[in-house]
Amino acid sequence: MNILFFGPNGSGKGTQGSILKDKFNIAHIESGAIFRENIKGGTDLGKKAKEYIDRGDLVPDEITIPMILDRLKKDDCQKGWLLDGFPRNKVQGEKLDTSLKEAGIKLSYVIEMILDRQIAKDRIMGRRLCANDNNHPNNIFIDAIKPDGDKCRVCGDKLSKRDDDQDESAIDKRHSIYYDADTGTLAATYYFRDRAQEDGVKYITLAGEKDLKSVTDELVSKL
Repeated sequence: MNILFFGPNGSGKGTQGSILKDKFNIAHIESGAIFRENIKGGTDLGKKAKEYIDRGDLVPDEITIPMILDRLKKDDCQKGWLLDGFPRNKVQGEKLDTSLKEAGIKLSYVIEMILDRQIAKDRIMGRRLCANDNNHPNNIFIDAIKPDGDKCRVCGDKLSKRDDDQDESAIDKRHSIYYDADTGTLAATYYFRDRAQEDGVKYITLAGEKDLKSVTDELVSKL
């Protein structure tokens, strides 16, 4: 079971990915972690990527995609994998599709979490971190996990905000890339959607505004 997972920041994509990882015993691969692993490990690709990162430049696809392919070939991916965070635009989607086929790696599913942009933004800005355990879910904009004032709904400890969760301009910038249906991440999503039947890939859409359990139940039923 090899999965590409698309969804805007704030959609709960990472949470669903972790659930699928545990349920189906597949590797949950986040693109950012691939860069960190290669740079920390001092691989040739990691060294090349670091040069760009140190200059504040974007790492070219010619480096990023080989890193991803190397990761998908590791032992923990033999039973399947879920790739989260790449591709980020249509060109990357096309290149990744070609590279996977050339490597003989077949996609099984493409999943798209659909969520209104304003709701996604509210969810990010509404996240609160528990001082006792950051995994305790608290969000002032989600009724099911709404905290009790400034206290964690799970343990009652103090809550705080992440600075980057409150940076509206940064959130808007990330979402502008994701919601761009012409050249951005949604364009990459639609590229795979339009090729799904021809390539024998199942394309799944999920309503991201539903509660966590409902989304999980719907997702598992479609896999």
